[in-house]
Amino acid sequence: MLAPMLPSFLLVVLLVELTPGPNMGWLALLSASEGRRAGFAATAGIALGLAIVAAASALGLAQLAQSSPFVFNLLRYAGAGFLLYLAWEAWVGERELSPSTVHRHRPPVKHFRRGLIINLLNPKAALFFVVVLPVYIAPTQSIALQTVQLSVAYVAVATMIHATIVLLAGRAHRWLSTDAHAQTARRAFAVLLAGIAVWFFVDTFQ
Repeated sequence: MLAPMLPSFLLVVLLVELTPGPNMGWLALLSASEGRRAGFAATAGIALGLAIVAAASALGLAQLAQSSPFVFNLLRYAGAGFLLYLAWEAWVGERELSPSTVHRHRPPVKHFRRGLIINLLNPKAALFFVVVLPVYIAPTQSIALQTVQLSVAYVAVATMIHATIVLLAGRAHRWLSTDAHAQTARRAFAVLLAGIAVWFFVDTFQ
């Protein structure tokens, strides 16, 4: 049985992952300058890092839901607040930790390792799984199963977007390097994210 809120969760993931930021710019620049092999290696590292963070978060959420349903529900409300924070951050300009330069002539394993470490050490990734993912879990169904499904969906969508950036590296890098384009996209996604967060608050308190 699929998680009942999977479609709406996928929409949020798409908005978050499509919002231009330093990590996206780094991946485009890396692929444009060193080729798709380096870009795909970095994408694989990013995917593994997200999967590890998701797995750790899933175990913690399942245990929390069983031991303290009240705290678990509070996390769901905090998730909506975190979406508002992501919307504000996207509006003013993303500041997440990301490599600012590309190291040329490195073997693919170096880029894989770099992508892996960045996501393992990125607190925003862990925070997303801990406080946003519970928003899209129906407490009346298996929380563990839903958590696994949503986590896998997140990693799959993020990896698909990153792989697309690698394939379109030249054009993506030129587009992301244009401040006006990046700012317009960020603010559009910010409005959509804020709208989703407000919808959740209103729907929950009815």
